[in-house]
Amino acid sequence: MCDTCGCDHDHEIKDSKTIDVNQSLLKSNDEAAASNRKHFNEKGIYVVNLISSPGSGKTTLLEKTIEALKDSISIGVLEGDIETELDAERIRAKGVPAVQLTTGGACHLESALIHKGFHKLEHQLDGKKLDILFIENVGNLVCPSFFDLGEHIRVVLISVPEGHDKPIKYPKAIKTSQVMLITKTDLVEHFDFDIEKTKKDALALNPSIKILVTSAKTGEGLDKWFELLNDALTGK
Repeated sequence: MCDTCGCDHDHEIKDSKTIDVNQSLLKSNDEAAASNRKHFNEKGIYVVNLISSPGSGKTTLLEKTIEALKDSISIGVLEGDIETELDAERIRAKGVPAVQLTTGGACHLESALIHKGFHKLEHQLDGKKLDILFIENVGNLVCPSFFDLGEHIRVVLISVPEGHDKPIKYPKAIKTSQVMLITKTDLVEHFDFDIEKTKKDALALNPSIKILVTSAKTGEGLDKWFELLNDALTGK
C-alpha cells in the first residue's frame, strides 16, 4: 500500500527510497498549493475543497448551493473524477462555469492539476470576477486528505448510508478538515447510523471541526451551510 495516499498499489523500490519519493511528492504538491493559494488570494477568491466517499452527495450539495447562492455571488467549480464529464455537466446545467478534471486513474486531485484547471475556468469566465471556487475532489476518504490544493477550507462529507464508523476509520480526513457535513439524514431511519456518535468521534479527532447535519432532499441544515459560506465571504 502506498504510504503517501493509501492507494492499494506497490512500489517496487526499497522502503527507504519509498519514503524519499513520497516526501518529495508531497513537498512538490505543497509548494504548488502555496502558489495556488497566493493566486486565489490575489484575485479575492474563496476556495472550498469538498472530499468524501463516492456517493456521499458532493455534487447534489453543490447543485443546492448554486441554486441558493448564484444570484448573489459568482460561483465556479472544478470537478474531479477518474473519468467522464458527468458531474461537470450537472453543474453547468445549473448555470455556472465548471471544468472537469479527469485523473485517468489517480485517486485524488493534486495542486498542479488545480492550477491548470483554474486557468481553463478563467477562460470560461471571460474576465468576470469569481467570488467562490468549489473543488469537488475524487470520491475517496483516504488520498485527498493528504494533498493540499491551495484551498481556504476543506469540507468532508459523511453520509448516513456509509455508517457512523467513518470518522474513526478515516481519521486523516477528519483531522485535516475544518467542516464536516453529515449528509442524507432523511435516510437515518433506514440505517444503523448514530448521528451523535459520529459527532463525538469526529470531535475527539478534531475538537475544532464544525459539524453540520444536512439533507439535500429535505433541506435540513442547508441554511446553516449557506450561512457558513456567506460568513466566510464577508470575513465574519
